[in-house]
Order: sequence, then C-alpha cells, then structure tokens
Amino acid sequence: MSNAKNHEVQIRPACPDDLAAVFLLEVAAFDDPWSPEAIYGELHCDKMRIPLVAEKDGKLVGYLMAWRVVDQVHILNIATDPECLRQGVGTALLLASTAMAVQGGQEEITLEVRQSNHGARGFYVRHGFAETGLRPGYYQDNGEDAVIMTASCADILAK
Repeated sequence: MSNAKNHEVQIRPACPDDLAAVFLLEVAAFDDPWSPEAIYGELHCDKMRIPLVAEKDGKLVGYLMAWRVVDQVHILNIATDPECLRQGVGTALLLASTAMAVQGGQEEITLEVRQSNHGARGFYVRHGFAETGLRPGYYQDNGEDAVIMTASCADILAK
C-alpha cells in the first residue's frame, strides 16, 4: 500500500550520519565541491549552524547549510540532486531555513552565488532575494565573481 505522503519532500535537521549522502550530492551539484571534512564540520546543529536535509521516498535529495550571524542567516550551500531539480526541493529547504531564522530572531538571509549561475540567481529572485553586491574573484577554482544576494525573511515567506 502506497502512502502519497512518501512522495513529498520531507525536511529534517542534518546530522553527522548524513555525511556520505550529502557528499555525494555535493559532488553531483558542484564543479568545485567541499571536502568531506568541511561538510562534516557543518553537519552539527548548534546555536550558530543550520544544517538541513531534504528526503523524498526515503532518499536524501537535497541539503542546505547556513550560519546564524547576529540578525542574519547566511546560506553557505544549498544543493539538490540533479535528478530532482525543479521539484520543490530547494524551495522546501529555503522555506524551512527561513522559518528557523525567524524562530531564532534573524530578519534577513544572505548568500553568494556564482555570477554565471543564472539558474540559481533566478531561483533566489523568485523567492524574494535581490542582488546587493559583488565579491570579485570569490571562487578559488576559477576566480569567478560572486553575486551577493539578500532577502528579508518576511519577503521569502510571503512568496
């Protein structure tokens, strides 16, 4: 017997046991992936870190890592399994992290995105982010600039 709920994206806090699955997504999603050690360091939920994973049909299909920085949340990384793009995984992760930000008293979310990543930039704009700055030469693998994007938690949740 199939339960329709099993086909929905479920968001939960990440934990160190998620390392292998998160690393596989990292490698699939990014040309310059983080090391397993760097990922492991972010998989510990505490007052500063917000690590979330998305599961669908029992499989890890996305993750988000963010830091609370005073009145802001800074998204470090967000990735979706390439086979699950445009299926609501990124949106579910963004909304869950925004809700946690509001609960923690943060009012704004910031992130950097590759200047050439038009798909991600469009995703963030659709969710209420604005391009607010540039970090020249930000990415170590090729020296590409990063676009700084910022949104109020209220704007994200209103979309």
